[in-house]
Amino acid sequence: MNEINLASILVAKRREKGLTQDAVAAFIGVSKASVSKWETGQSYPDITFLPRLAAYFNISIDDLMGYSPQMKQSDIAKLYTKLANDFASLPFDDVIAECAAIIKKYYACFPLLLQMVRLYTNHFTLARTQEQKEALLNETMTLCERIEAESGDMQLSNDAVMYQSVCCLALRDPQRVLDLLGETVRPMMPKGVLISQAYQLMGNIDKAKETLQAELYQHVMAVFQGLLNVLQLNINNIEKAEAAFMRASDFARIFDMERLNPNNVVLLYALGAHLYCVNKSPEKSIELLEKYVDTCVEGFFPFELRGDSFFDLIDPWLNDFDVSAPRSEQVIKNSMMRDVLMNPAFNSLHEVPEFQRLVQKMNRFIE
Repeated sequence: MNEINLASILVAKRREKGLTQDAVAAFIGVSKASVSKWETGQSYPDITFLPRLAAYFNISIDDLMGYSPQMKQSDIAKLYTKLANDFASLPFDDVIAECAAIIKKYYACFPLLLQMVRLYTNHFTLARTQEQKEALLNETMTLCERIEAESGDMQLSNDAVMYQSVCCLALRDPQRVLDLLGETVRPMMPKGVLISQAYQLMGNIDKAKETLQAELYQHVMAVFQGLLNVLQLNINNIEKAEAAFMRASDFARIFDMERLNPNNVVLLYALGAHLYCVNKSPEKSIELLEKYVDTCVEGFFPFELRGDSFFDLIDPWLNDFDVSAPRSEQVIKNSMMRDVLMNPAFNSLHEVPEFQRLVQKMNRFIE
């Protein structure tokens, strides 16, 4: 991220062109002392002089000031990782203040704004009070509205609408979700398949294969998430929920979900344990919680979405779209304990020795 650094740039450009301070002063119409103060940082040029200075050195005003309103995608990814780690180790208010300063500075860099939306969506639960949570969610929605209205990028706009819907759900405003997304699910156009066929007609078979794998990968993840949602919605209907659990388990095995997306696997074990605990099957619940803890401890970190022997062409696609962990490792570990093992749904298991052993194992892992 570039800081405004007009003084050093003026010196560098003047020397690069072999000019004196007198020459610059004469062209701009100021004294040599004024130019000297600009170059030492004692003062700044009047705003009306900036276009003249930029034209004199044949550069843009942004280049003259050493400022860019945009960030490279690689820098955005690094910044996201840094801020996610900060949320795990620094006071929440301090990190939010830093985020606000970054947003203000790069308010026209819409890929960055979308990542800040993602950052806020994944960390608002760390706020100390409900008022803080709601304020951050509302601020996130304002950023989403700006991206949708101003970015001119269809994909960024679509992503912003999805994140805005997530915020509305967190704010318990379901009607606004329906207003944003519509009230019915429309038949899905096979965009990736069409793109793949286009590459095939162009003779670019490798790109056609890569695109088709990316499309299928997304559908696999969407189907698995759908099965988890069916399981959760029917948690008190053992027959329907168990059918969803068994199908999701088969799906996870067939598509090697533990390698492709270990987060999906731990969600499956956690929801399955909840299902059997609610329906008075503590032995099955403990069995799945043991699988949950083992996967968290032994197969989750370092978190990385990646392909396998079947999806062997998607790694470059995953890297391009920055699908790294949305939160820092420590925050994720804490949520593994808080959101699952300490969930009130498992209160009936607290005195069971096997459950206590799992809690101890998870505590050791977190520490």
